[in-house]
Amino acid sequence: MNIRTRLTLLFVLLVASIMLLFTVSVYYLYDQFRQQEFEQRLEEKAFTTVRLREDVGEVPQADLPVMVNEQVTIYNSKGVVLYNQGNQRPHYPVTPSFLSKITLHHSQYSRIGDLEAVGVRHLNSRGQVLLIVASGNDRYGLTKLDRLREILFSGWLLSLVIVGIAGYLFATDALRPVAELIGQVNAISATNIHERLRVGRQRDELADLASTFNDLLSRLEEAFVLQKSFVSHASHELRTPLTVMMGQIEVTRLLARSTDEYESSFDALLDEVKSMIRLVNGLLELARASSDAVMLNHQPLRIDELLWQAQSQVTHTKPDYQIDIDFDNLPNQEEELVILGEESLLQTAFQNLMENGCKYSPDERVSVRISFESGYVQLTFTDQGYGIPESDLPHIFEPFYRSETTMTVKGHGIGLALTKRIIELHRGLIRVESVVGKGTKFWITLPIPYRSAKLPEATYSSDEQIKTEATS
Repeated sequence: MNIRTRLTLLFVLLVASIMLLFTVSVYYLYDQFRQQEFEQRLEEKAFTTVRLREDVGEVPQADLPVMVNEQVTIYNSKGVVLYNQGNQRPHYPVTPSFLSKITLHHSQYSRIGDLEAVGVRHLNSRGQVLLIVASGNDRYGLTKLDRLREILFSGWLLSLVIVGIAGYLFATDALRPVAELIGQVNAISATNIHERLRVGRQRDELADLASTFNDLLSRLEEAFVLQKSFVSHASHELRTPLTVMMGQIEVTRLLARSTDEYESSFDALLDEVKSMIRLVNGLLELARASSDAVMLNHQPLRIDELLWQAQSQVTHTKPDYQIDIDFDNLPNQEEELVILGEESLLQTAFQNLMENGCKYSPDERVSVRISFESGYVQLTFTDQGYGIPESDLPHIFEPFYRSETTMTVKGHGIGLALTKRIIELHRGLIRVESVVGKGTKFWITLPIPYRSAKLPEATYSSDEQIKTEATS
C-alpha cells in the first residue's frame, strides 16, 4: 500500500469516526429530549386526570387530549386500583416495585417496547395518598426519531464518499512534491551528479528534505571527483614504475650481458619494486584512514612514547636524518600525556611529518616540540628547508599533489593527505606555515581525555588559518 492510499484511508477513518461520534451524539440527545418531553406530557395527563376526577367525578374521554394507547390508572397507597380511565384493563403492566418507588417529589419512569409509563404521587383534598400511573405510545416522537436516524445514517454514508474523494485529492496534492523529488533523484546519475533537487515550496519539510538531499549530493560529488582523481593519479603513479621496469627488462634482454651488468639491472628493478611497494602501502594506509572512524581501535597512548617510536623508525631507515624532540612545560601528572588513538596510524602521521621535514631540508634536520595546555596537547614540526610557495599551501593536503619545486625529490604526494586524515580521525587539528627559503612549520593539536576541553581554534591569529586538506 502506497503512502497516498494509506493517507487517504487514515483521513477517511479519522473523519468517519468523528462524524459517527457526532451523529450518535445527536441521535442520543434527541432521544433523551423526546423521552423527557413525552414524560412531561404523561405527568401532565396524570395530574390533570386526577384533578378533574376529584372535581367532576368521571372524566369524559373527549375532554382531554388523546395519546396513542393512553391509559391513566389511579391507585391508593396499598396498590388497589381506584380508577381506570375508561374502565379498561391497563395496557402497561404495573408492578408493586414500580409503585413503591414513586415518591412525592420524584416521579418514576419506565418503558416496555413502545409503551412508556410515568408514575406520580398525589395528595387529594381529603389527605389520601394517590398513585397515578399514566402510560401511552409516543408514536409521533418515535416516528420523528426513526426519520432522524435514517437522515443521520444516510448523511454519514454520503459524507464518507465525499471525504474519501477529498482525502484522495488532498493526499495527491500533498505528495506531488515527493513524486517530483523522486523523479529528479532518479534522473541523477554519475554523468550528471552536479544536478541538484528543486522544490516549488521553499518553506516546508519537503524543502528541508530536498536541501538535505542536495547536501548529500554535494558530498557524493566531492567524493566521486576525489575518487576519480585518486584512481587517475594512482594509476599514473603505478604505471610509471611499471613502464620503467618493462623498459629495463626489454633493454636487458636485447644483448647478452655480464654478471655485473645483470646485477646492476636487477638492482634498478629492485629499486622500482620498492618504490611501488611504498606507493601501494601508502594507498592502503590512506584507504584505511578514510574508513569509518568507529572501526578503529582507539587505545590509551602516551604521546611522548609515540614520538620516540616514530623517531626511531625514521632514523632506522634513514640514518642521516636528524630529529630533535624538545619537551616544554611537561605536565605534573602522567595522565595528561595520554591520548586515545590508533597507535599505528598516529605513528604513520608523525613519521610522515618527520620524513618530510628532513627530506625537504638541506641539513636533513627537523625539530619537534611538545607543549601542553588545558585539555589538549600541541605538537610542532619545524624545519629550515626549502619552504612551500604560498600558492601551493591550499593544495598540499590534497592526495597526489606535488609542488613544482619538489618534483626533483622522490615522493608520491600521499603522506600529508594521509596525515591530515589521521589527525581528523582523532578529532585533532592540523595547520601549516611556510616561507620560501626559510622553512616550514606544522602544528598538530590533539585532545587529552584526562581534561576535556574544546580545541583552541580561536587561539590562532587570523593569518594562521587551519588547513584541513591533506597531501605530501
